[in-house]
Amino acid sequence: MTGCPFCDTADAVLENALAYARFDKYPVTPGHLLLLPRRHVASFFDTTPAEQAALLALAADAKRLLDARHAPHGYNIGINVGEAAGQTVMHVHVHLIPRYRGDVENPRGGVRGVIPAKQNY
Repeated sequence: MTGCPFCDTADAVLENALAYARFDKYPVTPGHLLLLPRRHVASFFDTTPAEQAALLALAADAKRLLDARHAPHGYNIGINVGEAAGQTVMHVHVHLIPRYRGDVENPRGGVRGVIPAKQNY
């Protein structure tokens, strides 16, 4: 799709037949990667089973890469689907965010932090 920043695979650091990975241009932590289907599709729920499998396979490859380069202590994996969920680029992208001890005061709740009042339970 013309003008989509995620349809250009030139920045790929990992890839397979249906998906590729690139470093996030606005990383949350060192090593923050985006996993993307090659096909332009807005919602994760509109990806094919083969694309979903390719994204998951790439996540495993990406973890190995980040373990070797950054040695994080944990990971968050997230997908924003739709504007209400914070999606700003309408091309599916899976965030693989390495986490490091002390990167936030209290990491309890992880991805539940998207609704701050629900993070601690």
